[in-house]
Amino acid sequence: MARMDNGKLGAKMRRGEIFAVECPSRDILKHVTSRWGVLVLVALMEGTHRFSDLRRKVGGVSEKMLAQTLQQLEQDGFINRVSHPVVPPHVEYTLTPLGEGVGSQVESLTDWIEINLPKIMTAQQKRAV
Repeated sequence: MARMDNGKLGAKMRRGEIFAVECPSRDILKHVTSRWGVLVLVALMEGTHRFSDLRRKVGGVSEKMLAQTLQQLEQDGFINRVSHPVVPPHVEYTLTPLGEGVGSQVESLTDWIEINLPKIMTAQQKRAV
């Protein structure tokens, strides 16, 4: 196959069309990189969690936002939801293999932020003056 436009077609095929308004990858990016999406994925990197466990772990998230975030990530194929037929309901959430892949990427980003937080805060303080 001939390279077209100095290899840009190959780059587009590898990256998708993330810059195109109608590209479905934008919705997935929004789900994964939302404040709650990031925190849920990182929490689930530690293993299976129940809804109430996730709500406690992810400080500040409302029940409604956590439910929406879990539903979006489940629809994207990143989370597996298992409902056990007991009273009261017992629902567990785990990462799928696809979720583990994106979770490790997001976890790398959060690790980088935590490591560089002092430098970031210093830069913010300089800009605030």
